[in-house]
Amino acid sequence: MLKKFEFEYETFADASALSKADQDLLEAARKATATAFAPYSNFKVGAAAKLNSGEIIIGSNQESASYPVGICAERTLLNSIGSQYPSASIQTLAVSYEPVGKASNEPLSPCGMCRQSILDFENRYQAPIRVILAGLEGEVMIFKSGSDLLPFGFNGSILKGLK
Repeated sequence: MLKKFEFEYETFADASALSKADQDLLEAARKATATAFAPYSNFKVGAAAKLNSGEIIIGSNQESASYPVGICAERTLLNSIGSQYPSASIQTLAVSYEPVGKASNEPLSPCGMCRQSILDFENRYQAPIRVILAGLEGEVMIFKSGSDLLPFGFNGSILKGLK
């Protein structure tokens, strides 16, 4: 049996077409790239989340000389929210990047681990998280839910009831 999976997303030529709230959140993600520690890859990523309280929290990638030990901006942000704001849900998450010495004018998509982490937070709070993806300039993409970024993602339901 052949099945089909589809989802919709919005694209904008640049951030000026976004609502003021989305512009502010994306700008926070863009500024968060300055807090990245990326001496090995020179690829700085910033993320920002707007909580249901209206507060904006940022995170950035943090590399390690022991390469697998580093952590992506999205997971830095999500882990910070999970530990410092455990009862706050995330309305919208924005991601931007600055590759040192190169253009940053197209959306950047989160890696698989970060997509899973976004899905985990949606499941944790039983609410979709809007996701805004963009470089420091140029095209912007907006997804209604992080689950759109990870079709058939693992939601943990199979683990319920295990002892």
